[in-house]
Amino acid sequence: MSRPEFIYVTYIETTAEKLWHALTDRDFIQKYWMDCILTSDWKVGSRMTMERYGELKNECVILESDPPRRMSYSWHSVFDPEMRKEKPSRVTYVLEPQGKTVKLTVTHENFADGSTTLPSISFGWPMVLSNLKSILETGHTLPLEVPVVAATETAHVRG
Repeated sequence: MSRPEFIYVTYIETTAEKLWHALTDRDFIQKYWMDCILTSDWKVGSRMTMERYGELKNECVILESDPPRRMSYSWHSVFDPEMRKEKPSRVTYVLEPQGKTVKLTVTHENFADGSTTLPSISFGWPMVLSNLKSILETGHTLPLEVPVVAATETAHVRG
């Protein structure tokens, strides 16, 4: 039996180069990722960290970097004791120019059986990627607020 994965596809009116910049520029990322700061040089083998308000959320490693077409990194959530015990999962971005738009496919996979990370990312990715699309197309993010209730309490997807 295969494990569930998270796949999100959207079409953004932009160029692949501008989208790549949005995915890798620390200051730009903070605007649409609800004040999270992703820090890396985005080179294969490099470390990437995600922090929010000074708290380390994820520790990652860049696995693939082919600007402006494809990027992949490991994802290890360390802010939650249960998630910290899990093996790292994998995030992959595929950017495909299609006329005046770019098809962006984000796949998050390789979750542990019974993963607590999967419900959390299934809750978070749509907010992040909707914000990304909005800021690239309109210049501003959506009026989203991250709920106080933990994502694992509201999601029910299990591996």
